[in-house]
Amino acid sequence: MAYYAQSRIHTEQVLAGFQGLSLGTLFATLKTWNDERITRRELNALSDRELADVGLCRGDIENVAKGRF
Repeated sequence: MAYYAQSRIHTEQVLAGFQGLSLGTLFATLKTWNDERITRRELNALSDRELADVGLCRGDIENVAKGRF
């Protein structure tokens, strides 16, 4: 009895996971990620007093960056 196992992943199998992903979607995702990163960086650069002046605390930074605040 012969046994054959195909262990290589073909390009079609890899690309099947990206079905429906367009270049525009990828660009929008990267832009959103970068905007969140910049917001986090800028808010983390503020002192606790400056954050309190705008009504935030350190724990709020992630929610603000994600647009959930």
